[in-house]
Amino acid sequence: MMKDRLYLYDTTLRDGQQTQGVQFSAAEKRQIAATLDALGLDYIEGGWPGANPTDSEFFDARPQTRATFTAFGMTKRAGRSAGNDEVLAAVLNAGTPAVCLVGKTHDFHVTTALGITLDENLANIRDSIAHCVARGRETLFDAEHFFDGYRADPAYALACLRAAAEAGARWIVLCDTNGGTLPAEIGRITAAVIAAGIPGERLGIHSHNDTETAVAASLAAVDAGARQIQGTLNGLGERCGNANLTALIPTLLLKEPYASRFETGVTPAALRGLTRASRQLDDILNRVPLRSAAYVGASAFAHKAGLHASAIAKDPATYEHIDPALVGNTRIIPMSNQAGLSNLRARLAAAGIDGGADDGRLARILRLIKEREDRGYAYDGAQASFELLARRELGLLPDYFEVKRYRVTVERRKNKRDRMVTLSEAVVVVKIGGQKMLSVSESMDETGADRGPVNALAKALAKDLGPYQAAIDDMRLVDFKVRITQGGTEAVTRVIIDSEDGEGRRWSTVGVSANIVDASFEALLDAILWKLVRDGVTPA
Repeated sequence: MMKDRLYLYDTTLRDGQQTQGVQFSAAEKRQIAATLDALGLDYIEGGWPGANPTDSEFFDARPQTRATFTAFGMTKRAGRSAGNDEVLAAVLNAGTPAVCLVGKTHDFHVTTALGITLDENLANIRDSIAHCVARGRETLFDAEHFFDGYRADPAYALACLRAAAEAGARWIVLCDTNGGTLPAEIGRITAAVIAAGIPGERLGIHSHNDTETAVAASLAAVDAGARQIQGTLNGLGERCGNANLTALIPTLLLKEPYASRFETGVTPAALRGLTRASRQLDDILNRVPLRSAAYVGASAFAHKAGLHASAIAKDPATYEHIDPALVGNTRIIPMSNQAGLSNLRARLAAAGIDGGADDGRLARILRLIKEREDRGYAYDGAQASFELLARRELGLLPDYFEVKRYRVTVERRKNKRDRMVTLSEAVVVVKIGGQKMLSVSESMDETGADRGPVNALAKALAKDLGPYQAAIDDMRLVDFKVRITQGGTEAVTRVIIDSEDGEGRRWSTVGVSANIVDASFEALLDAILWKLVRDGVTPA
């Protein structure tokens, strides 16, 4: 049976940039565009040419993509011709093969926000679309506030769509701009639009996540007959975000009835890069990836309960809806004070460790984990530290180096501009083989800002590890979390550090102490040791 083609339209670079606190540079836009193109998306919306200097710079040197590159703008303003509207001209001058024009379809917005007549708005839509089509551009019409408009005046909302269709728009995109329409109504109205004469092969859906249903709403529109989905990577977007493509793409490819009914431009090989693409975007934004994110989150395939882990060891399908490798993710069997031998064996096996048949040793590891968690450790969220603990108890941890001492100082002083600044400095002495090595580093970054004592300590520890340096040069700290686990004068500090290497691997380590610097150093040390072990580095 022939599958229907479903088209995926990404608006991360435009609608995603409207996320509070997000502002891409032109270079970052080019990097993200390359990632989106590698996934196999059909359209990449690059932004609004002329709306700001960054977008203008980006379109002046936009990347060449397999995906249809699209410039965004709005329909012409009333009182001038399409050929004499400078905003519309800027969109066309970007030279993209496709353009997407947003226009009003809610009578309230036409008369209140634009202050024009309903007929004038129809003329603006018709003339703008026709003008772009006449210049050889594939043209999309974003029907803004469509679902609100349809509820208020179905006849007028449909008239706006017909104006765009008759003018030659390839796609007419139904936008739930305020994000308040629930999936069932999205499906019903989309079906009504098709019944009114707008074919589903020309309909798209653009959902916002204000009711946490943008993905479900997009699927409802597809069920009703729409054949294009607009969304963003990691669900970026104004207010609560847009439909999340990192959830939509694997659902369409792996879940029925969509997997059997539709084909997209995303191949199984590209799908395996989804988790890395998601985390790359978070990295660009300097955000911590959402652990609970569907499909791509670090906890998406984590099995904490002993009952679950026991079943997973027999057959992963018992508690997993897909194989995590299909989306480039990994299974995690966390260790915690709820863990049993099933969790432990499964976690050791996942780490490539043979626990053997000696249940006495395994029981000792479990007892040690529970004792340490009583002291404030949290191995549930620090898998790398758990692995090191188990290897140490099983006699499988190589002896790479010994930390002889370290010191951190924090100084408050005036700089050459006579301004008070803080400077942290760290000294670390390690012994590798028979040789002692001393490293000194400070926390000042290239901007002259102080990054704190932990930053100085991390830089000093990783500055010169002699024969191991090449193995850790691509390491970097991506998140640093601190929690006080007890109150009062006997407070204990827990530090969890997330690290990443050049291959995109991420791992978490934990340190606990009454002193935040000691706790941080313990976690930093574990991060380096885990990298050496996982890379198979031989002790010097």
